[in-house]
Amino acid sequence: MAVAESLGLIGIFLFVFALIVTIYVATSRYKLAPSDKILVVYGNVKEGGAAACYHGGGKIVWPLIQHYAYLDLKPMTISINLEHALSQQNIRINVPSTFTIGISTAPSIMSNAAERLLGLPAPQIEDMAKEIIFGQLRLTVASLTIEQINQDREAFLRMVSNNVDTELHKIGLYLINVNITDITDEADYIASIGAKAAAVAIADATVDRAEAARTGAVGKAAADREREIEVANNEAESDKGQKAAEAGRRVFVQQQEALAVEGENQSRASIASYNADLAEKEAEALQRSEVAKRRAQSEIEKAQYNLEGERLRAEEIAREEVSKLQIEIASEAEAERQRRIARGEADAILARYNAEAEGTKAVLEAKAAGYQALVKSAGGDPKAAATLLMVEKIEELVARQTEAISNLKIDKITVWDSGNGGEGGSTANFVSSLIKSLPPVHDVAKMAGVDLPDYLGSMKEDEN
Repeated sequence: MAVAESLGLIGIFLFVFALIVTIYVATSRYKLAPSDKILVVYGNVKEGGAAACYHGGGKIVWPLIQHYAYLDLKPMTISINLEHALSQQNIRINVPSTFTIGISTAPSIMSNAAERLLGLPAPQIEDMAKEIIFGQLRLTVASLTIEQINQDREAFLRMVSNNVDTELHKIGLYLINVNITDITDEADYIASIGAKAAAVAIADATVDRAEAARTGAVGKAAADREREIEVANNEAESDKGQKAAEAGRRVFVQQQEALAVEGENQSRASIASYNADLAEKEAEALQRSEVAKRRAQSEIEKAQYNLEGERLRAEEIAREEVSKLQIEIASEAEAERQRRIARGEADAILARYNAEAEGTKAVLEAKAAGYQALVKSAGGDPKAAATLLMVEKIEELVARQTEAISNLKIDKITVWDSGNGGEGGSTANFVSSLIKSLPPVHDVAKMAGVDLPDYLGSMKEDEN
């Protein structure tokens, strides 16, 4: 019984301890999501994605398997000074603007922010957003004309907002506000449009004033006429009522009626004169308005003509520069080709001369080595060595001497006998003389400064 009670107490203690530990862990790991931040829990999350995002409330972040971080929702203001952006009419404009952006709390956009912006400092996020805004602002400007951008700013801002906002969503941001301070162009095209509009407005206002003045004058003249007619009628009625009693007043009444008619005629004349003056002034106003319109149109056409001329001149200069550059490149390439050909030919000639020189050198070195060995074998006597060389060449000398007369066609030789007769006849004497005219071998050796050995025979001295 005591053991069972002890085990029961231990179980209760362990249960209370586990409950306390669980409560402590839960309270220490329970992370709140402030109103100006997004709580990002990553690691092993139930949603199955890379991270779970929470805006408001809180979440238990389990140790070891989960971790957390915050994304700041404070707005970021970026100044975009877009310059030289091409419009649809190829007119460059400047669009200074200010964009206010922030991290969105929409679920899908929050997930993009958690994947792409978590841990990045604010300046780096602003630089990333600035690149996106620059690109989309340029695309929007390129799709519109100057008139569309300048006259309907609300539609222009709406297009910029839609394009920029769509691209910012991809990295977890959204556009809060956009403010474009002013739009200018390099050709003063917008100023020309404003001048034209001002001239038209002034002309319209002049016409309106003239019409209002004419209407007032006509109304006043009509009122005066009615008043005079009514007065005359009243007086005439009064005179008619008293005609019987006051015969003398008949003349007065007639005079008054005449005066009324005269006043009416004068009134009509005044109205006609005023109408003529008014028509003249209207014509003058219309003429001034038309002149102003034509002058503004002429200025616009002149500006467009100048711009087109500058564009054509720029294109022509660009074509000439490209042509000039192509010619220079072709000339440089041809010169380089000629240089390489010349260098190759020079290298080939040098290589051939080097090879010939090396061959000659090798031959001479081989001959020198042979001569040195020959002199050495002759006991160091150069003269004996030369004699050996001459002996070696004797066979070739004899062959050459034999060859000199071997090709003679004796039957083709005509010998003119001088009449002295003699042994052997003229032909025999000619052949004998021809053979004797060949230098003997000993003479050839002596001309080379070499004495042939005795076993090769000797030459008798002439007995003269």
